[in-house]
Amino acid sequence: MKCPKCQYISFDSGERCRNCGYEFSLSPDLAVDDLPIQNGTEPLGPLDDFSLHESSSTPNLPLFHGDPDAPLVSPGATPRAPLAVRRPAPAAPRPRGRREQSRPEPDPEPRLALDTAEFAVVPQRETSPAVDVPEPGIPAAPVGARLLAGLVDLVLLGGIDLTVVYFTLKICELPFAQVLELPAAPLLSFLALLNFGYIATFVAAGGQTIGKMAAGIRVIPADPAAHAAERVTFGHALVRAAGYLISTLPAGLGFVPAFVGRDRRALHDRLADTRVVKA
Repeated sequence: MKCPKCQYISFDSGERCRNCGYEFSLSPDLAVDDLPIQNGTEPLGPLDDFSLHESSSTPNLPLFHGDPDAPLVSPGATPRAPLAVRRPAPAAPRPRGRREQSRPEPDPEPRLALDTAEFAVVPQRETSPAVDVPEPGIPAAPVGARLLAGLVDLVLLGGIDLTVVYFTLKICELPFAQVLELPAAPLLSFLALLNFGYIATFVAAGGQTIGKMAAGIRVIPADPAAHAAERVTFGHALVRAAGYLISTLPAGLGFVPAFVGRDRRALHDRLADTRVVKA
């Protein structure tokens, strides 16, 4: 049953539409709205063209008629050669002129000898591993330059120490004559930390204290492969700064190898594995 109002289709009989509640008795053409039940004897109408039966007007399609085992594509009489075998005929060499005959012929392109079991082996060049060659010609710092650098650093550090002591006396409201009344252990510890920090920081930063900058010398690692601009690590710089105390204690004998040795490395240089060269 098809509702004439909302076009709802239902397969049960009733007086009202199940969708909108429209009463079928109010419809003047109730018989037209009924859908007839087909029993298979009705003509197919415009859909007859899509029928696959032989009695229909469907054109003769090879997909449904003929021998089902027959191949759709028949190969040619003579098979074609594979693509890898198809090669163009070699071009005939053209005659050369006088200038071209005088030119040397280029070497033929190397190809693998596939017809024989022997293949041409190209010898590989032996490459030697990269070896760090020490930079030659870095002379050790001269004695005069080292003495000048030490003198400048001593004057600079002495002036800093005197300034610290002076301001300490001013804070304690003591005259300079009573400098011995200051606690020695804290004051000396602070001055030692200040002096060693100055030496270690400058050496680790650029290999030069202010005195060595003035004298034109630099501290570098003792490795022969080290170049003139290589920096010293902060750990080696600390060991070298502490080594000054060891070189000074036995009457300054630790500084003697810096003036008479072949490599001119003082005791603190040997402890820190460093050397002093020209900048």
